[in-house]
Amino acid sequence: MTLTGTAPQTGTDEYLLGQYIPLVYHYNMLQDEDRVNAFQAAINHVVQPGMHVVELGAGTGILSSFAARRGATVTCVERIPDLADTARRLLTQNGWGEQVTVIQADAAKFTPSRPVDVVVCEMLHVGLLREKQAQVIAAFKRNYQRAFGGALPVFIPEVSILMVQPVTQSFDFAGYHAPVPSFHAPVLEQPRTTELAPLAAYANIDYRETIPMRFDFQMPMTADRPGSVNALRFITQNVLAIDMSKQAAITWANQCMVLPIDKALDVAAGQTLELRFDYEAGGSVESLNNSLDVKLVT
Repeated sequence: MTLTGTAPQTGTDEYLLGQYIPLVYHYNMLQDEDRVNAFQAAINHVVQPGMHVVELGAGTGILSSFAARRGATVTCVERIPDLADTARRLLTQNGWGEQVTVIQADAAKFTPSRPVDVVVCEMLHVGLLREKQAQVIAAFKRNYQRAFGGALPVFIPEVSILMVQPVTQSFDFAGYHAPVPSFHAPVLEQPRTTELAPLAAYANIDYRETIPMRFDFQMPMTADRPGSVNALRFITQNVLAIDMSKQAAITWANQCMVLPIDKALDVAAGQTLELRFDYEAGGSVESLNNSLDVKLVT
């Protein structure tokens, strides 16, 4: 893989936890039609002409362009210099250079020069791992209220729902057994995955409210079918906006993540498992995987 630009030399954690994302990754996100279409629908619903919209962690600037198309004035904030330059160039080429101001800055330290109507922030990874969605929005709210007081802007997404379930996962790859973290499309039925219990929500994050920075989860779950629990599947559903006129939510789900556990447990339908894990928002996949503890209760 050839990467455009170089990682900033500011420490291993910053590289691993999402403060630096290779440009190629951002380019690939343009091809994620589910993501692009869902955010466009949410922005079309929420943003009105004349509004001031801020996008935090803007990447290529495509979401800022959607707000500009709605007649908003947009401030597009991106930390990585090469990516900010790319966003500025692409927005200008698409005719939004006058309407969208690209600022190369750390979104967690950014304070707008005037009040904001809508904030768009898509620094999302399943389970709020790796990327700094929680920290950036929490910091923005502190900076914003210090500068302007009063009501906060509307956030897109509005809510993230973090969920988990025990599964049987095939870790066989052409006869090679490799129980490693894996990701798949946000569709529950998968050829390698068998659900052994329903999804359980362990966090409902409303971005206008206090955002948790740590998730310490312990919960019993009852198996609804027999099988061998050898992994936990993590799913994050994001409510981007709610259309009250249609009584419908505009949603987008991150990729599902399946993490192996140290020792498989055979379970019968109706038996209870106790799941436990503990990790920090923005933490590594490995930190969550290492904390997994699954026990058979009854």
